[in-house]
Amino acid sequence: MTGVRTVTVAAADEGLRLDRWFRQHFPGIGHGQLEKLLRTGQIRVDGGRVRSGHRLARGQAVRVPPAAAAGQGPPDDGNGCRKRAPLSADVAARLAADLAARVCHMDDEVLALDKPAGLAVQGGTGVGRHVDAALDGLRFGATERPRLVHRLDRDTSGVLLLARTARAARWLTGAFRDRSAEKIYWCIVCGEPGPDRGRVTAPLARRPGAGGEKVRVDQPGGRRAVTDYQVVEQLGRRAAWVALRPKTGRTHQLRVHMTSLGTPILGDGKYGGRNAFIDSEGLARRLHLHARSVRLVRPDGGRLLVTAPLPPHMAGAWNLFGFSRADPVLAWPED
Repeated sequence: MTGVRTVTVAAADEGLRLDRWFRQHFPGIGHGQLEKLLRTGQIRVDGGRVRSGHRLARGQAVRVPPAAAAGQGPPDDGNGCRKRAPLSADVAARLAADLAARVCHMDDEVLALDKPAGLAVQGGTGVGRHVDAALDGLRFGATERPRLVHRLDRDTSGVLLLARTARAARWLTGAFRDRSAEKIYWCIVCGEPGPDRGRVTAPLARRPGAGGEKVRVDQPGGRRAVTDYQVVEQLGRRAAWVALRPKTGRTHQLRVHMTSLGTPILGDGKYGGRNAFIDSEGLARRLHLHARSVRLVRPDGGRLLVTAPLPPHMAGAWNLFGFSRADPVLAWPED
């Protein structure tokens, strides 16, 4: 077929997911079209069929068919929904400046941001501003563009780690994949969890419903999902400050697991309905879930601990309920 290109993966792109590689180098192709080209074998890596989540290695050869090479993406996302135009350079630069002011750790390998609630990590249908669009403006003098190595939901605030080099991307991605990176979340739940500490092991699956697709507990067909929780402070039977430690990384896992205990996260109308809200003046009707910290061991044996302060709407709830701001001593279940 004429017009087919073969592109060699550069050192700076090592460890990048194939779908993100296409978004960076051929932004005109939509996600739905990319998946179709992968399914039909028109896009290949080193001559073999791969999936969109394939991690690229330096020197690999990516077969790029004519439509992708010309940047001729579809007018929609492949599911009938029109895509938003890419962020303009000015908007991306302003977003990068905003995020640069929210850096909570930086060294030669790792950049940590305090992601605000309401900002998506990656683009998609109906998503305008997102962290991925601002990465070129977060180099801080480095030659390589920082890379995403894990994600947070749009409405969840807190610690988001980025790799500043291809080498760092490999070991950071491995740490999140094998769960050696410990992530701690803080949240306020509505009600009184019982017992006050434990482990939720309810399997999860995406399922359609009256209100659209949601993640649901699905004992026979769901994927394994494990969350440790501990009540830090209790406000009678009205609300509780709970620390969470996810042992797996399923979509909306923490939100669904807390709802499965009968104590939805405050502000989580999607999964908790009316039971996820408390009528109180000065209490924001937003999701009260925050990625408080990430702790991991570097390849050289050094330890990294990054924390992020509570966002304003959660800090207001802490003040209203009289919860302490000090980091609690947590005792998790043994694996």
